[in-house]
Amino acid sequence: MRQFKTGWKNIRRSPYQSMAAVMIMFLTLVAIGIFGFLSYSSYVVLDHFESKPELTVFFEDVKDRDEVRSLENKLEKTGKVAKIKYVSKEDALAIYKELFKDDPVLLEMVTASILPASLEISATEARYLEDINEILKKEEGVEEIAYQKDIVDNLIKVTTAIRVVGLALISYLTLTSLLVIVTIIGMKISSRRGEIEIMKLIGAKSWYIRAPFIWEGVIYGVFGALLATGACLGLIFWGVGEMVPFFKGIPLLPLPNEFYILLVGGEILLGAVIGAFGSGLVVWRYLKR
Repeated sequence: MRQFKTGWKNIRRSPYQSMAAVMIMFLTLVAIGIFGFLSYSSYVVLDHFESKPELTVFFEDVKDRDEVRSLENKLEKTGKVAKIKYVSKEDALAIYKELFKDDPVLLEMVTASILPASLEISATEARYLEDINEILKKEEGVEEIAYQKDIVDNLIKVTTAIRVVGLALISYLTLTSLLVIVTIIGMKISSRRGEIEIMKLIGAKSWYIRAPFIWEGVIYGVFGALLATGACLGLIFWGVGEMVPFFKGIPLLPLPNEFYILLVGGEILLGAVIGAFGSGLVVWRYLKR
């Protein structure tokens, strides 16, 4: 406890250096928290689409309702279709209005006449989607076909890109955090070189001398983590709120309690480890004798 108090006193003696260390830790841990949320949400979205084998076919205006009914009967006879829902132009407009009800400009630009009618088709098994897709591709009056395989493939590409960019950014910020802590702790050790030599002469043990500097790094990490946790939670709730209209029906909310526990506990633990490791490196370098 005495070493902890000494470390805290060292922080108060140099507030600007301490603030720089805390802020770089804050940026690093915010990036890690947001990356963790994006990884979790991409998993939820992927799981949703993979667990519900569905396909949507959009028709050209030349396709009338009787022709669509004929197609429905043809698909049902395959035994591979669980459910078929017809979405008319008016239904599509109602869905569009619900999605963008808070944006009047977008609502004014769209009418039922420019939206395509469609069929939402649920397959009994995901492996039948390709068979249904082949039937639809041969049908006249089909404008576009969208189904989970396309969506999942695109989501995998996006998820992979997020992971690559996220890991690169996190690695860079983590290295920067370590360098900042090493620099700050190194400067403090150098400025107290005389005091440290006196402590050695009067018989102070190595751990007694080193512990305050290591505690100082841990405090930087924990303070940065606490700030980062608050920022992450704010950004996550804002981000989920913005994404909900585009992922209607996908259970992004509520986030499980385990996610919050992992976020808060993981951020604090990681911040403490980064701080302790950075300060430990410089302490070992300058106080190894």
